[in-house]
Amino acid sequence: MFKSETIIRVRYAETDQMGFVYYGNYAQYYEVARVEALRSIGISYKSLEDSGIMMPVVKMSINYKKPAYYDDILRIVTKIKFIPTIKMEFLYEIYNSNDVLINSGETILVFVSKATMKPCQCPNWFINILEERN
Repeated sequence: MFKSETIIRVRYAETDQMGFVYYGNYAQYYEVARVEALRSIGISYKSLEDSGIMMPVVKMSINYKKPAYYDDILRIVTKIKFIPTIKMEFLYEIYNSNDVLINSGETILVFVSKATMKPCQCPNWFINILEERN
């Protein structure tokens, strides 16, 4: 299983009137963590797109446990449990600076050919990189 960690500081604009991180911002936190996790092993969305592959999110689930607040430092743990085929699953855990789990979730992305706009297999070079990291 591949695991990565990303640090994010909560910006004021990401909070609601109650002072909590607005619930919709967690999807952005997941995206930042996912992109950085892949970047940490040498895979960028740009390289995927340049090779003719896109990865749209087709499913997302979020479990809110405790709120995050303005200026909190959040640690997002991103995990990839399985070598991808046509789809790829990312698991997320968000911890506050007291190491309390405040949020967890998952996203499922599908590999799509830019040429046909249809699902396709994960590129072999992508799988090779992930297998080297496991």
